[in-house]
Amino acid sequence: MDRIIFGKLVNTHGLKGEVKIISDSDFKKERFKVGNQFYVGKLLVTVNSYRVHKNFDLITLKGFDNINDVEKFKGMDVSVEKSVLSDLEADEFYFHELEGMEVFHDAALVGTVVEVRDTPGNTLLIIKSGKKRILIPYVDQFVKEVDSENKKIYITPIEGLLWE
Repeated sequence: MDRIIFGKLVNTHGLKGEVKIISDSDFKKERFKVGNQFYVGKLLVTVNSYRVHKNFDLITLKGFDNINDVEKFKGMDVSVEKSVLSDLEADEFYFHELEGMEVFHDAALVGTVVEVRDTPGNTLLIIKSGKKRILIPYVDQFVKEVDSENKKIYITPIEGLLWE
């Protein structure tokens, strides 16, 4: 089984089995759709309900109806099998596909994508360059090409974005 970790179950919420998940999933509404399944640790669970509250994804799981049932899940990773991921358009990518790609500006290596983070404003590529991290908005203005075959991303940053 090949799985993608997309978050962590960090706590319980209330007494009726609701759990808080910090998720970096790129398609949360699809991932947490009622009836969909994912893994908490090694256990396959089914979504019973989903809502967002204070930047947390709050979920109830089918068959886990009180706090005592879900307490044991605290701190566990949540994941999904790669085989259940939907096919994307040619110019679309899952976050995990971008992570590990090398980033170039002209012919110069800028660094490597270590994380992709979805923020209210836009999606950010977090690039490790030596000892520092650079945040690049994943928008057409900056990201000019993603070469998935060669695991490379080509960017055109504005002045001051990469170096001081």
